[in-house]
Amino acid sequence: MTDWANRILGHGEESPDNLLAHPANWRIHSKAQQEALGTVLESVGLVQSVIVNQRRGFVVDGHLRIAMAMRTGQKTIPVTYVDLTDEEERIVLASLDSITAMAVPDREKLAELIASVETEEADVLAMLAAVTESDKMPPVEDAMPARDTRTATCPECGAVFEP
Repeated sequence: MTDWANRILGHGEESPDNLLAHPANWRIHSKAQQEALGTVLESVGLVQSVIVNQRRGFVVDGHLRIAMAMRTGQKTIPVTYVDLTDEEERIVLASLDSITAMAVPDREKLAELIASVETEEADVLAMLAAVTESDKMPPVEDAMPARDTRTATCPECGAVFEP
């Protein structure tokens, strides 16, 4: 087994206006997706950086967040800078969301999670209801949960972490 290459160069903040959409971006963001993301951004805020290939200057992930930041007048947006060759950039652009879309939901666990959300925000409740009612959720047959059953011990303090 080889060690994974760390392609992350650093993190920063950029004006959304200064970020370059990738000309090969293949994603089309539906109105429902834009509304759902807008609801989460208004309710919680940003929890994920946009990914920019510093070598070429193009965004490889986060196009919708950038568009929404521009629409709402956000001054900056968090960025993770990576170093990718042209070929690697195409691989990442083609596969990042595609691999995520391969995951299948554990409907029971999702229902439990959504039921545990305590909010009075009507937009959030409507968005969560739409998530559970989505007909795009694939069946769970043949799915293997990505749950790690190993424990890990912190080498510094001795704390034991369980999945």
